[in-house]
Amino acid sequence: GKKDIKALDLVELKALMSEMKQPAFRAQQIFKWLHKECAESFDEMTNLPLTLRKQLDDNFVIISAAIEKKLISEYDNTVKYLFRLFDGQCIESVLMQYKYGYSLCVSTQAGCKMGCAFCASTKNGCVRNLSASEILSQVYVAERDTGVRISHIVLMGIGEPLDNYDNVIKFIRLITSPDGHNLSVRNITLSTCGVVPGIYALIKEQLPITLSVSLHASNDEKRSAIMPVNRKWPIREVIKASKAYYEATGRRISFEYALVKGVNDTKTDADELAVLLKDLNCHI
Repeated sequence: GKKDIKALDLVELKALMSEMKQPAFRAQQIFKWLHKECAESFDEMTNLPLTLRKQLDDNFVIISAAIEKKLISEYDNTVKYLFRLFDGQCIESVLMQYKYGYSLCVSTQAGCKMGCAFCASTKNGCVRNLSASEILSQVYVAERDTGVRISHIVLMGIGEPLDNYDNVIKFIRLITSPDGHNLSVRNITLSTCGVVPGIYALIKEQLPITLSVSLHASNDEKRSAIMPVNRKWPIREVIKASKAYYEATGRRISFEYALVKGVNDTKTDADELAVLLKDLNCHI
């Protein structure tokens, strides 16, 4: 019955402090503990009065993720995490090192319902959406475990981010807050299999994140065969929405195209892809 405090933004925390008859500056202190110091218990919040810490502990919970398994690549030190959530569901995150810093690929759902033929995440369907706190926890736990500062986030793990729209947007706004983790909005990439209404909704958020679209085919027949989402939102609609996103944000679109032998890897596929994307400022 305890409420999730990590998912509250600064405005919501100030309202909470007002309800609890606490001074407004306490909200800033709590927010800093949650999103800058990445505290996992109220006992860590040593500049708060003991009475307030107990009150918070009685009524709220700090959502986190437990490391169930950790694999480290012997080639490039990439770290793959299997995280266990409070209800036993498991998700994956991957920490990668580049010349520009550390990037973390995070999951947004436990499972996925999109049904892409080449993806293991969708085999058992979607169990549930992750809360903003559970997405944040993947970042905070990985940083605490490795001692590195993560500078880039890719929403490209298990799940379709635009199918968990509200929690994903809340996550982005929380992790980019100047009062908290202060990650650059431009260092966030969101990958979608082509949820067209979600792309248009994203435009209205005015968040200059990079949009990455899983395309994997250059015509509707092939794409529908491997990506059921294409039957609802065909390629032309996805490209139209992508163009609208570029025009609104000025951010170059990335298109993901996994080569499947004998399915989408012919010269004809390449020629079709060139024609399809020729008028769009994009990266394939």
